[in-house]
Amino acid sequence: MNITITGGTGFIGRRLVARLLAANHSLHLLVRHARIGLGPQIQCSVWNALDIEPAPESLAQADAVIHLAGEPVSQRWTPAAKRRILESRVEGTRRLIEALSRQSRRPSMLVCASAVGFYGSRGNDILTESAAPGDGFLADVCAVWEKAADAASDLGMRVVKLRTGMTLGKEGGALAQMLTPFRWGVGGKVASGDQWVSWIHVEDQVELIQCAVENAGLRGPLNATAPNPVTNTEFTRELAAALHRPALLSIPAAALRAVYGEMAEIVLASQRAVPQAALSAGFRFRYPDLGPALRHLLA
Repeated sequence: MNITITGGTGFIGRRLVARLLAANHSLHLLVRHARIGLGPQIQCSVWNALDIEPAPESLAQADAVIHLAGEPVSQRWTPAAKRRILESRVEGTRRLIEALSRQSRRPSMLVCASAVGFYGSRGNDILTESAAPGDGFLADVCAVWEKAADAASDLGMRVVKLRTGMTLGKEGGALAQMLTPFRWGVGGKVASGDQWVSWIHVEDQVELIQCAVENAGLRGPLNATAPNPVTNTEFTRELAAALHRPALLSIPAAALRAVYGEMAEIVLASQRAVPQAALSAGFRFRYPDLGPALRHLLA
């Protein structure tokens, strides 16, 4: 299969590219800076999502498109940063679909990234893909982002919107940022620790993306989260145990907000998302439970 990917050089994208190559797919990456020497199965085209549409040749032979690109949300949310976070996702998706609309031969499907931030902070509510959108900046971004992706269905494409939780991997994402303080023994729960954390092992994440591409029965929102979310207290305990370190401290919510501003709400939000759509489609998670997932990653 010929697959065009945006965000293919990021933390999740690199793992996904390796997996798709191992499955003998041919890839065309849309990247912000020119890259060479990636091998005969990979082509690259430069694309700045905020300025231009993707080059027509990057989509001409595509059977599927995977759209992962977007401004990182893990930064202080100044007005300029919030504008970049929104526009990189919404305008980038719109430009991508406009370019697809000009193709005489269109891909059969689009997998577009989203996030469990779609649900806002929902306490102990169990959140399946049918749950309503929540409130807050990230919830608003995700709702508009997904609406932009839905325009691909008007082109006859199957659309999957990947609502990703905290993706766990040593080489990037939230876990990589947590490792140093926890290894120093100064990690701990955040605020009350009662907030739910929806997480997924990076290997399950990329396998689920591949499944979304190859399984014609999957469409619409898809929670990319492990089937067993945990509270922040449980996450802290399991991470400390995996590292053989104590985790006796507690980080007050006020201190987190003082350092990170509004972005602290990502950590303070409670999202108990479960992957009902993936499980109904027969997807089997390699790492459904947090303890074994962390021990595998940190062995």
